[in-house]
Amino acid sequence: MSDIIDDLAWRGLIAVSTDLDHLRRSLDAGQVTFYCGFDPTAPSLHIGNLVLLLTMRRLQLAGHRPIGLVGGATGLIGDPSGKSAERVLNPPEVVAGWVKHIGDQVARYLDFEPGPASALMVSNLEWTEELPALAYLRDIGKHFPVSQMLSREVVRARLESGGISYTEFSYQILQANDFLELYRRYGCTLQIGGSDQWGNLVSGVDLIRRVTGDTVHALATPLITKPDGTKYGKSEDGAIWLSPELMSPYAFHQYWLNRADAEVPGLLRVFTFRSREEIEDLERELAERPAARTAQRVLADDLTMLVHGAEETARAKAAARALFGQGDLRDLDEKTLASALAEAPHASIEQTGATVADLMAASRIMPSKSAARRLIEEGGAYLNNVKVTDINAIPDAGDLLHGRFLVLRRGKRKVGGIELSP
Repeated sequence: MSDIIDDLAWRGLIAVSTDLDHLRRSLDAGQVTFYCGFDPTAPSLHIGNLVLLLTMRRLQLAGHRPIGLVGGATGLIGDPSGKSAERVLNPPEVVAGWVKHIGDQVARYLDFEPGPASALMVSNLEWTEELPALAYLRDIGKHFPVSQMLSREVVRARLESGGISYTEFSYQILQANDFLELYRRYGCTLQIGGSDQWGNLVSGVDLIRRVTGDTVHALATPLITKPDGTKYGKSEDGAIWLSPELMSPYAFHQYWLNRADAEVPGLLRVFTFRSREEIEDLERELAERPAARTAQRVLADDLTMLVHGAEETARAKAAARALFGQGDLRDLDEKTLASALAEAPHASIEQTGATVADLMAASRIMPSKSAARRLIEEGGAYLNNVKVTDINAIPDAGDLLHGRFLVLRRGKRKVGGIELSP
């Protein structure tokens, strides 16, 4: 257990801590119970949450006991952190559904098998739902100086940009009370969270000190950013979701496979369980043989394996190979093929007897029908990985994959898709 702080630091996972030396001594002295909270403000967690989930797993592997908290109560309120305007409150029944889904996602990364470091899963609705208003004000609220609450960066920013409701202003009190409850119930002495949550984290530390006189810890992970300083967690179409319903395993795998060389070393440290020696070997290979893209493949494979499992990872890799002519497209299941084509230029058409040239223009892998015909004449056009030699070729029913898809390719790397309308 003695090297977990060093490992987290080497991986770039420590942004700030209440007292890192004291925390190191506590972790060295024996098992520490710690928690991290996840609010159900969407139907799925995203890649930013995964940083914390994997940090929890690293601490558990080092012998410490994790508590995964899903914010059944705080999810009804809304955290103002990172928001320039008031959140729209979601209906309780919607939040309840998200609690279940997100709880299942959190559970995927922790070990609940009986043992000294067995994980726990809780919802803060358990102790918040029946909390009387007077008890909230007398027993909790009295420990929060308003001047201190107003000094929090997120509150100051909201006041400057138009104001904040008492509902969101009180969020830090509710989160602090979660830490106090877990301290009392389970001896939890460490809360981890993202650096954008630092004000909320230290509110819990301060509340426990004021109520009990005891010292506990908070540790924040940094926001993971690209070399240019922009945030990870967003694709061109939105968040990098962990749910396969919101982002297919194929799209997820491709996202990480396409990271730039400069991004990969840091991502390997944060998002994989590879050892320091393995990662440094990959970094050397990346520097010496960048065209091989070995580090990108390891990153994409390991991350997709963690999030979606071995079977979906194998399907995503098979789809990529098949789309680019290195496998049989007919071996791909319908869902995987549909997901893969959704990430490529594509079009939906009615069965009209269109030529391959027409379809290449419709899918936008060629700028025009005339350009597509020239490509066919030059030998660079493919239908379902078969070279097209006739500029007037028309696909027939036997060419349709799963009865509705056609895969078009321009040269080696430009792929497009056609889906037959029902």
